[in-house]
Amino acid sequence: MLGNINYKIDISSQTPVYKQIMQNIQELVHNGGVKKGEFLPSMNELADYLQISKETVKKAYSLLRQDGLIESAHGKGFYVTHNNDKNRILLLFDKLSTYKQVLYNSFSLSIADNAEVTIRLHNQDLDLFENFITENIDKFDYYIVTPHFSLNEDVQKRVIKALKKIPNRKLIVLDRFIDRLPGNYGSVYQDFENDVCDGLLQGLEDIRKFSKFNIISMPGSLYAPLIESGVSRFCREAGIKYEIHKEINPDKINKGELFLILNSQLDTELIQLIKIARSKGCSIGEDVGIISYNESPINEIILDGLTALSTDFNEMGRLAAEMISTKTFRKVKCPFRLIRRKTF
Repeated sequence: MLGNINYKIDISSQTPVYKQIMQNIQELVHNGGVKKGEFLPSMNELADYLQISKETVKKAYSLLRQDGLIESAHGKGFYVTHNNDKNRILLLFDKLSTYKQVLYNSFSLSIADNAEVTIRLHNQDLDLFENFITENIDKFDYYIVTPHFSLNEDVQKRVIKALKKIPNRKLIVLDRFIDRLPGNYGSVYQDFENDVCDGLLQGLEDIRKFSKFNIISMPGSLYAPLIESGVSRFCREAGIKYEIHKEINPDKINKGELFLILNSQLDTELIQLIKIARSKGCSIGEDVGIISYNESPINEIILDGLTALSTDFNEMGRLAAEMISTKTFRKVKCPFRLIRRKTF
């Protein structure tokens, strides 16, 4: 007996010794023989006790660590991270919104009862973001992060530095791809500039029916410059007359024109646009076309059906859950499409 625990192996078994060690520790953890936070014997201690090589113990501990059952503390050894079969997951979102709720619901449904999920909101506050990561290192099995911050170079350096603190095998980055963040972490992301261009191509034939394509891009969208670039490229290549607006101007709202609103569906610019168009006798979807950016369940109701350009937030949540369930991390661009409804 080593400490209060009887570690045992069967040399005559066809099961490799390292797997027997893993099974022994897994059983101890799940039966409560070793508690959360309790340290395991050092590799040398367990090797001497079992009369096996240290490399065999090292392999067992390494695989248990990959499985998220144990973790290492510098200078102290390996300790148990949890005492049940559920993965502890931290969702570090920038904010809650209708489409983040869709993402979360899909993730929660896909992960089922195999996880204990904690949600924290950093509200695009970089200091808060850094503190959340620092304070929660080694407390969770997986970290799912939406790293939405200003594209300012200094800000991005701090974001990357913070994310590097999370082991690759525990990190999944959602909704945005950070090409300068190295490693084999998981990611399900949008490609804002190229996605919007590809999405608009799906409606090119009908877009050509309008005399002008207006893009309403009010302050507040982090990725507006990227999206505007994608829209501009689409219009130039397709020969579409277009204009980007930074304010709602009644004189710029006319029959026969199409409008893309880059901010949230329920922001004031959508309401203003509808009011002005109706005051001019325009029928939405016939005289004036409207497309919103980012899908939401309420789009099916607004104006009897609001057309949207959007990534698939349901799929984003499902893929994140799949990576955790299968322990297979990869980088995947999420599907993006034009969802046609009555307004276009």
